[in-house]
Amino acid sequence: MKTVAIAGATGAVGAQMLECLKERKIPVNIKLLASARSKGKIIDGLVVEELKEDSFDGVDYVLGACENDVTKKWMPWAQKAGCVVVDNSSAFRLEDDVPLVVPEINAQDIQNNQGIIANPNCSTIIALVACDALKKEFGIKRMIVTTMQAVSGAGVKGIHDLETQIIDPNAPREAFPYQIAFNLIPQIGDFDELGISKEEWKMQNEGRKIWHDPDLLVNCTCVRVPVLRSHSESITLECEKEVDVEKAREVLKSALGVQLKDDPQNKVYPMPLDTTNQDDVFVGRIRKDITDPEGKTLSLFCCGDQIRKGAATNAVQILEKLLEQN
Repeated sequence: MKTVAIAGATGAVGAQMLECLKERKIPVNIKLLASARSKGKIIDGLVVEELKEDSFDGVDYVLGACENDVTKKWMPWAQKAGCVVVDNSSAFRLEDDVPLVVPEINAQDIQNNQGIIANPNCSTIIALVACDALKKEFGIKRMIVTTMQAVSGAGVKGIHDLETQIIDPNAPREAFPYQIAFNLIPQIGDFDELGISKEEWKMQNEGRKIWHDPDLLVNCTCVRVPVLRSHSESITLECEKEVDVEKAREVLKSALGVQLKDDPQNKVYPMPLDTTNQDDVFVGRIRKDITDPEGKTLSLFCCGDQIRKGAATNAVQILEKLLEQN
């Protein structure tokens, strides 16, 4: 039986990775790794071990759920031990020899790994799952996206900020520069000289790699919102050919990882609460852009659980593909 280590097992994504492994009944031995301060904790009957140089001896696969700097420190140890790593950090996503994978879209890229497979950014995963079938049907030249990102994207501290500030708006802030309860913060990541944040660049750069489309254009605005764990995205697609709303609904009905929620007259549309703690991306509010006289522009709204499909579940799905190949 193969052994899988979860590096960063005590964080929000690491804990969800463990839950997903158990939910999906994947037949592996599981090893939990975290920082020295978490050593000895017991999670679901498993003892957390300190993450150090010899932690990967006897390990076949690693699910990484650590920050970039920590990941870069332990990655050479895992590679020396011969592990294949599915990494949720952004440390290696755009490296040429590292596949960047959403299994519903480009599972075939997994086999080209050199010991590291990267999980995309959470917003990228949710957007591309929502739009992949539409890209195949109509072609996509440009995406205009506004993300409404849950506090879980900032980890346990982000969740804590929201929960405490709902009770007391003056509670100390740990994750965000401003109060997040009852507020929106139009910044995720540092801004460059163009006024574009690191988070906003990710969807174009990662989307190009996942879709193997170097000409894809994305204009993205990322906003942190007072929602616990599901991201929402308003997306407008400039397509290569004229779009048909009924055809769009038809292809989305059968798209992998998608649930169509598109009956606005009866108040049926995606909402973050409805997507929480499940793995599909909900898509709705599908309509033509009436300002485009050529009829090649389509708008939609989508939601997905940031901790699950946006991170942990996607990584576990990649692991399942690896196990199938071996």
